[in-house]
Parts: sequence; C-alpha cells; structure tokens
Amino acid sequence: MKALLCEHHGPAEDLAIRDLPDPEPGPGEVVVAVKAAALNFFDTLIIQGRYQTRPAFPFSPAAECAGTISAVGEGVTGWQIGERVAAWLGYGAAREKVAVSADQIIRIPERLDDAQAAGLFVTYGTAMHGLIQRAGLKPGERLAVLGASGGAGLAAVEIGALLGAHVIACASLPDKLALAREHGAQEEIDYAQGDIRAELKRLTEGRGVDVLYDTVGGELAEPALRSMAWEGRYLVVGFAGGEIPKIPLNLLLLKGCDLRGVFWGQFVARESAAHRRNMERLLDWAANGHIRAHVHARIPLERWTEAYALIADRKAKGKIVLTL
Repeated sequence: MKALLCEHHGPAEDLAIRDLPDPEPGPGEVVVAVKAAALNFFDTLIIQGRYQTRPAFPFSPAAECAGTISAVGEGVTGWQIGERVAAWLGYGAAREKVAVSADQIIRIPERLDDAQAAGLFVTYGTAMHGLIQRAGLKPGERLAVLGASGGAGLAAVEIGALLGAHVIACASLPDKLALAREHGAQEEIDYAQGDIRAELKRLTEGRGVDVLYDTVGGELAEPALRSMAWEGRYLVVGFAGGEIPKIPLNLLLLKGCDLRGVFWGQFVARESAAHRRNMERLLDWAANGHIRAHVHARIPLERWTEAYALIADRKAKGKIVLTL
C-alpha cells in the first residue's frame, strides 16, 4: 500500500510517499481501506515537531479518515467487511489502509460522502465538546467565534447556531465572513479592519459575549477576553495565529468570567461514551443537512504539498481532505 510518511521533522515538502506492507488486524481491530483522510492545522505542526504529540518515525499525518472495512480481526462483533466507516486515529490516516480498534470507528450514513465524514471528528468533535461539555452553551446566548472561516471555526458557527445561540463570526476577510454567514452566523466582525473589542461591545449592546470560541490566539486574545460578559466562558481551542498569548489574570477577576481549555483528544480518551454520543449526533446532523461539513478542497494524496499550503497560509475555508 502507499503511505504518506514523515521520516524526519521538517516542512511538508520533506514528506514522502512510500510503499508499505498492508496492515493485518489484531484482536479487536478492523482494517479500513481509506478513501479520504482529513487534515487539520495541527498537521502542519506535528510534522515539524512543534505539537504535543510526537510520534516515532516514520509516521503518517492525518488524524481522521473515512473508508470501508476490508478486514476484521479476532473478537470483533457487529462489523462486516464492506461497511462504510469513519475513524479517529490521532495521526496515521494518510495511507491506503489503516488498522484501528473497532471502538474507534463509527458508521457513515448513506447520505454522507467520505470526504465529509472524514472531516467531522476533529473540528466538529472539538466544537461539540467545547460548546456542550465545556461551555454549557444555552439558547439565546451570544457566541463569538474567532477564526470563523477555518475548519474549526465554521464547525463552531454551525453547531452554535443549531444549539440556538446568537453567533458572531470573527474573521479577517469579507469572503470568509460571507462563508460564515452561510453557515449560520447572524453577525460578523472583520478584525483586520476594526477594533474587535469595540465591535463585540457594539454588537452585544455593551453586555459582552457569553461564550467565546478562540481558534486563533495571538494578539486577538486579550481584546477578546476584555469583551466577555459577566460569568462568560472563554474557550481556548487553538493558536492558528501562531503565538500563545499571555493573559492578564486580573481580567478574569474583573469580568467574573472563566478561561476554559478545550482538549478534545483527552476528552476522547477519558470520556469515550460521551465522545461516541457526540459523534453519532454529528453524523446524523450532517446526513440530514443540518450541518454542511464544508469541504474546501479534495486533493489527491500525491499532491499533499498543495493541501498543506492551503492550511499553513490560512487560505482554507472549511476542511482540506486528501483523497485516495
């Protein structure tokens, strides 16, 4: 089988496609013939050795995939060869076949294609966990999303709108904001053109933001935190802006607000039953058109450098998916 491999830390151009033996399923495992492997922002970091997960070399990037079961291991029940499934691996999905635990796979509804299903785990799973388990988002609350046009941000916009929140999309270009509005945002802020703190204050009539979903970090974090409502919840999701901000803790005191981390990978490991419920709900939403699971580009595995460039240059509007 063909596999995209990281053999040493470096830029995406240093990755290579190699031929490897097909995997065999161990006890409790299935082998999935991968049709689509989705990339995320952290894929640009893990190959450079700049992410908290550091796999042994050589490894394949891509944390999530979709395809069909091609082999079933000893002790696996309830699954058959040929069934369409999606899986979360953490890394290793950018190859033609992967062996995964049967506990890690979820059936794909017939109305959902492989590229959409592959991209639901990280961005939508994180948004579900962040907005439901971490923020306890309530209908009618004001939700602001920083980086609202990227895969993570769009997921939060869509899910926030479905949960009944008043969604304010924050992004850097008019076309990105237009995409966020198409996905359920009621209002938008172009933070490349104006003062995000002043705009959030204006759009919330001085009350502030109940929940802030921050995928960007950097210089936007402090003015966004200053825009929180009393007892608001600021969700730390990621740092696509490149810099991890240093937060003045006195702001939490003055606002009576919370700063809450959203570490979806640990949630999956520690609360697997809640994670499965979230994912089953998401797949049903996607299959019935309640969320769009927007795929920006479907790029053949052999053109991986194009896929990485779209993410690294922050040009992706939705998910970037490698096809096999």
